[in-house]
Amino acid sequence: MAQEREIQNVLQAENLFCERDNRVLFKDLNFTAHRGQVIQIKGSNGSGKTTLLRILCGLNDAFRGELTWFSKPIQDHWEDVRSSLIYMGHRVGVNKVLTPHENLRWSVGLSTSVINEQIDHALGEMGLRGFEDSQCFTLSAGQQQRVSLSRLLLNKSLLWVLDEPFTTLDQEGVNLLERLLSQHANKGGVVFVTTHHELLLPNLTLLDLG
Repeated sequence: MAQEREIQNVLQAENLFCERDNRVLFKDLNFTAHRGQVIQIKGSNGSGKTTLLRILCGLNDAFRGELTWFSKPIQDHWEDVRSSLIYMGHRVGVNKVLTPHENLRWSVGLSTSVINEQIDHALGEMGLRGFEDSQCFTLSAGQQQRVSLSRLLLNKSLLWVLDEPFTTLDQEGVNLLERLLSQHANKGGVVFVTTHHELLLPNLTLLDLG
C-alpha cells in the first residue's frame, strides 16, 4: 500500500452520468485528482454538487461510468477509499449537548487514537481556546462549524471531501480554512470542496457542473 501512495493519480472519473427524478444532473463528466490538488466543484443549485461528493465517498451508487482509485476500479477498493477520506456534509457535525472537546474525542476517536493535548491544540488552532469545555449549544453557528472543522487537524486522511465548509464562518474563519486546504494540498493531500466562496489558492482546479 505504501508503494501505491506514491502514484500521483489518486482518483479518476470517466464518463460519469447521474440523474435524479428523471432529470440529468451531469453526464460525460471526466476529471482526475492528483496529489497536491484542491478541486472546487462549482454549479448552480440542484446541479448535482452534493450528489457527486456522495458518489466519490461511496454513499450513492445511482450513477454510471467509471471511477478508479490509484488507477484501479474503485468498486474493488471501497474499504481502502473510506479509510483514506474524511467527509463533511452540509450539516454541522457536532452534538450540541457535548462540549467541543467531547465532540472531537468521540468523532476522531472512531478512526484514530487521539490524546487530550492534541484535541486542545486543534481547538486552539481553530480559534476556540477557552471554549473547550463549553456545551456546543452555547456557541455561535460559526463556532460550531469551527468545532467540526477541527477534525481536519486531527485526521490523517489523504482525501478531504467537504460540502460547503465555509458556511457561517466569519472572515477570520474563512482565511483559516483556506490555509488548511492549502496546507493539506502542499503535504500531498487531495481536496474536493463545494463552496460559493471564491477560493484563491495556487493549487486550485475548478470543476464546473453548470
